[in-house]
Amino acid sequence: MPSILDRRIKGTPGGAVLHELYSNSAHFPLANIFLELLLRGPGEYLFALDLYFLVAAALIQAMLVGRWEMGGTTRPLLGNLIGPAVYSCAEFIAEGPEFLLHANHLAYWGFALSIGLLQWLQARSIRLRPPLLLLEHVIRTCIVLVMYVILEFSIDDYSGLAAFLNDAPHAFVAMVLPLLGLIVGLAHLNSARYLQTLRQTTEQLRQYSEWLFGKELLQMAVSDPQALSLARHERAMVFMDIRGFTAWSEMRAPEEVVELINAYYAACEPVWRDFQAIKVKLTADEVMLVFGSAQQAVDAALALRSATLPLLGRAGLTAGCGVHYGPVVEGLMGTEERRSYDLLGDSVNTAKRLCDAAGGSEILISQAVYQQIGGRPSGLQQRSLQVKGKQQPLTAYTLPFSPREQQPFA
Repeated sequence: MPSILDRRIKGTPGGAVLHELYSNSAHFPLANIFLELLLRGPGEYLFALDLYFLVAAALIQAMLVGRWEMGGTTRPLLGNLIGPAVYSCAEFIAEGPEFLLHANHLAYWGFALSIGLLQWLQARSIRLRPPLLLLEHVIRTCIVLVMYVILEFSIDDYSGLAAFLNDAPHAFVAMVLPLLGLIVGLAHLNSARYLQTLRQTTEQLRQYSEWLFGKELLQMAVSDPQALSLARHERAMVFMDIRGFTAWSEMRAPEEVVELINAYYAACEPVWRDFQAIKVKLTADEVMLVFGSAQQAVDAALALRSATLPLLGRAGLTAGCGVHYGPVVEGLMGTEERRSYDLLGDSVNTAKRLCDAAGGSEILISQAVYQQIGGRPSGLQQRSLQVKGKQQPLTAYTLPFSPREQQPFA
């Protein structure tokens, strides 16, 4: 299901259908409806089946083409022929082949083919797209011109098109409508370029925002801007860092260190994504994850250990992990010009101290976490820790390796 951010940037299926209807599928049917109303009168035409055949054809085309576009599929030529095909099939069943003798019915096919072909060419040639788009808009305004000609020929007996254009009002309409189409096309071309630039910029900003906030937090902020305000929350925090990383780095080239760190982050990424971490903070060899529940944090810590053991083991390294649950103040912090989303409080410090006290490949959870998860799994080893910044010893529990976890390298 598309996220709220996807819906705002890319639109919704319903919006795509409406856009196709207003910008394309309804153009000829709307002109044809007014033509038939003037020729046959409202009393007859509003109760005729062909009116509703035409409306249904436009709606079916809009629904199919709109859904294709939302799915990333472009079928411009086929899509533009859906309306005429549906309308022609319905009219053939109702009236037989005589309906093809009407000029407006043939014009429907002609405009659909012309516009569909121009859109097909635009999709295949970026260089030719601007002139083809202008020509498309000229043809669209010619829908009104052609229907006007059909209306006049149906009312008055003209010997031909030359005789029709000898009338000054007719010549005026024939000259002005294509020029209006050209102007509308230029305006559309300008707005399309601006929209493309805006969408590209939006996608870039979205990517940067996800790097800074994470997907979950960004979605929360978009749906409710107050979600970033400073507030007190109960959070579960996971800290994990690599043991002996500084000494290991001293003996390696910077490129090798960066390669390991990036691989380390890549191994952790599926974990914070799958367990829907509220916040992710990466600092050198340290990973900090924030969750809404203690059970999420414990499960994530076990998954982190499993994910990173093989990678770190090949380098002769291990990682320790600490998990704590408690109150924090969370939200945007900083000045008017520069802010970041962070958490503060003794609970954060406690999680970090547990991480510092953990041995290689060891996960220590606090008494608060132990109580939150109901003492599961069983067989946890209890330890008493005297850590920096704490007057009283911390009670901690060591999470054992599960049968599925790869044991650490000796």
